[in-house]
Amino acid sequence: MNKALSSSDLLAKKYELFDFTGEFLEAFSKPETSGTWFIYGNSTNGKTSFPLQLIKEIANHKRVLYNSLEEGAAHTMQEAWITNKMQDCKKKVQVICESMEELDARLEKRQSADVVVIDTWQYTMMTFNDYLKLKKKYPKKLFIYNSQCEGKNPIGKAALRVMYDASLKIWVEGFKAFSKGRYIGRNGGEYVIWEEGALKYWGTD
Repeated sequence: MNKALSSSDLLAKKYELFDFTGEFLEAFSKPETSGTWFIYGNSTNGKTSFPLQLIKEIANHKRVLYNSLEEGAAHTMQEAWITNKMQDCKKKVQVICESMEELDARLEKRQSADVVVIDTWQYTMMTFNDYLKLKKKYPKKLFIYNSQCEGKNPIGKAALRVMYDASLKIWVEGFKAFSKGRYIGRNGGEYVIWEEGALKYWGTD
């Protein structure tokens, strides 16, 4: 049994936070560098571009591993990489297409990545218990899951439970990303992925 924390203990506790800047700070504040983030939305709304833009910001602080389970190294992924200028990240972002068992073996190695992006959750074939075991095994790492949706809900009961467990939940619609989790920045938790597309979708105020 873990020791109970007093109010003083809790208030004195130090956390490692992302020192986000610019639009990411305005939308998502300074979230913890470990745990779970969950991105969800429907296709053709910016759900591929947003994680890449987020990765570019994270790469200023941490090493990132992108597990492209759905698209692999397909031409569409290459195009998204070029469009979002991911080459600027150099070796701080690496791309793989591995099963969750292979990924686990990779993460067990010394000097493995600090942040793991998994695209998409549905291709992991994990149960909610599998997810909890992975999270518990690597408590200092951040796992970011990108999820397919049906309507406004992630596909699958396990995906829905992971979303509720995540500290940062990000809904993507109309080329905007909206924070629905515990971290909301000064602008109310809204990030524009593609200005022209967002303007066409949402119109002007």
